[in-house]
Amino acid sequence: MEEEEEQPSEVELKKGRDEGHKFRLHMVTWNVATADPPNDVTSLLHLDSPKSPDLYVIGLQEVSAAPLRFLSDITFDDSWSQMFMSVLAPRKYVMVSSIRMQGLLLLFFSKLEHIAFIRDIQTMYTRTGLFGYWGNKGGVSIHLSLYGHVLCFLNCHLAAHMNYASERVDEFEYIMDSQTFDGKKAQRIVDHRLVFWFGDLNFRIQDHGMHFVRNCINSQNFKLLWSKDQLNMMKQKEQILQEFEEGPLDFPPTYKFDLNSDTYDSRFYRTWFDFNSKKRKPAWTDRILWRLRPKAPPIIGQDDDESKSDVLKQLDEDEEFPLKIRQDLYTSNMEYGVSDHKPVVGVFTLELRKVYDTPLVRLQAEGDWSADIDALVIYSRLQPFSSSAWDWVGLYKVGFRSVSDYLTYTWVKDDEVAFNEEIMQVYVSKEEIPVRGGVCVLCYYSNTLQCIIGISEPFKVHESKVALEEGLLPEKINHLNQSVAGLNLQ
Repeated sequence: MEEEEEQPSEVELKKGRDEGHKFRLHMVTWNVATADPPNDVTSLLHLDSPKSPDLYVIGLQEVSAAPLRFLSDITFDDSWSQMFMSVLAPRKYVMVSSIRMQGLLLLFFSKLEHIAFIRDIQTMYTRTGLFGYWGNKGGVSIHLSLYGHVLCFLNCHLAAHMNYASERVDEFEYIMDSQTFDGKKAQRIVDHRLVFWFGDLNFRIQDHGMHFVRNCINSQNFKLLWSKDQLNMMKQKEQILQEFEEGPLDFPPTYKFDLNSDTYDSRFYRTWFDFNSKKRKPAWTDRILWRLRPKAPPIIGQDDDESKSDVLKQLDEDEEFPLKIRQDLYTSNMEYGVSDHKPVVGVFTLELRKVYDTPLVRLQAEGDWSADIDALVIYSRLQPFSSSAWDWVGLYKVGFRSVSDYLTYTWVKDDEVAFNEEIMQVYVSKEEIPVRGGVCVLCYYSNTLQCIIGISEPFKVHESKVALEEGLLPEKINHLNQSVAGLNLQ
């Protein structure tokens, strides 16, 4: 059954007409060739930049998917996700969503202040390897609404080798056609207001010989290679590709390098009889493109009233709540040598009018909190939304890493007590409150929207006086505190 979409209130619509707001988006695509993460990702994420991003989107390909390694990654987050979370969480970024299909990994991080306004999160994957049965190639995507604007991020790893340019386009079109999402606004990828397509797209530099390509790279005459870049060539023929924009390729091709160096492929390949000195020609295999949804088609030619209504609605929305995009940086990062690919970074500014800027729920901790007494959460609905028996309120330590990084949670419906028609109370057992305490926030998670829709102000959870007086270790008091103590000691 299709979920009912949340409609903005009149107050929100009025606020949406105000001046546009700017959001800084930092994107990374990197084929990591099964390597472990590097020790330092400061330059990759521009952590020293005076302009901190609002959002990070990181797409990786060829994350290690060896059987034993992959089974451990299913049980626990993979080493790359863990690394990015450990780096970004202290800077108040939260991993809002992630999806993995074998070696393909897509991570979406947001500053805490935006979390309650990122809604309707959905993920999809499409296999294209081994005739669609194997996930070593394909695409993974995250669909979401950012302040009412529906976006899609699509991370792909397409077919390899020089002679498969047409097959790469076929795979991309298959991924675009096969991925669908719930809801009325953007059921297909092309319906989204803004789509980012990125990854190891595997397009090569055609026709030019190795000597010419390397001379152009050494002299930084990259423009001489653009016309023979297969993606640029295919754009001349394929309508769907023409709708995607890309910044100029003013950086060295990102494939293929000797490991731990900035030297292009220098290996000798053994044949049956002797050595063959054929090497891989450098190529811009790793790319970041984007597509703003075209303006609605003219009403002329639309046969039924419903189609006309949809066109008019889209035109009104585009005019009332415009969305603009500007690319501020498009480059590769040559300092990382753990893979035979170099990472590619794209930095964007999104300027948009917010369709809404009020959270769906306001919540707060009532009174003093500690493991010595039962506690209460007070929340109120600021707008109507489809609640569920699976909605819950989580207690998080300030600096939490992801939605699942809660200290404890309580089911809203199971422990809810009506205070009055507008304000609700939720009971939290003292057995579930961490003994060591700390500075925490409460988050309301909507199962229908698959996201956090309200966050409290930070508040203090006091240490348990009973535990201190009796000298009890946290792990002897309740099952939860073993993990909580571990978090506090790190």
